[in-house]
Amino acid sequence: MADEKLVTIKQANMTNNCPECFNQDLTLSFFQKHRYGRLSHRTTGEVTHQLVCNTCGSTIYPVKWTDDIERTFEYYQKMVMPEKASLRFTSLFWIIMLVLIVVVGAGVYIFIKRDAIF
Repeated sequence: MADEKLVTIKQANMTNNCPECFNQDLTLSFFQKHRYGRLSHRTTGEVTHQLVCNTCGSTIYPVKWTDDIERTFEYYQKMVMPEKASLRFTSLFWIIMLVLIVVVGAGVYIFIKRDAIF
C-alpha cells in the first residue's frame, strides 16, 4: 500500500489573537499530499491547512476563526504555490518494464524461429 505524507509547502506566523488564550502567536501551515508507493511517487493537487497557537498549543479550527484570522488566511492562501499534480515512476517500475519487454521480445523471436524451422 502507498504511504501518504503531508509535505509543508508554506508556513507563516500570524499576529492575530488566538480565540482560546488571546495571545498573538499563531502559526498557519499549508500542506500538500504526496503518495509514495513501490512503483510510483504521486504528487496530488490536494492542499490542506492547519492553524496552531504556539502559546497554548491548541489547533484552531475554522469554526472558531475570527474575521481577522479569516482575512489573513485568505491572504496567505493566495500566496501558496503548490507543486503540480504529477506521477513519477520509480526505478523498480522501469526495471520491471525492461524485463517484460525482453521476455516478450524473446518469446516472439523464439516463435518466429520455430515457424521458420518447420
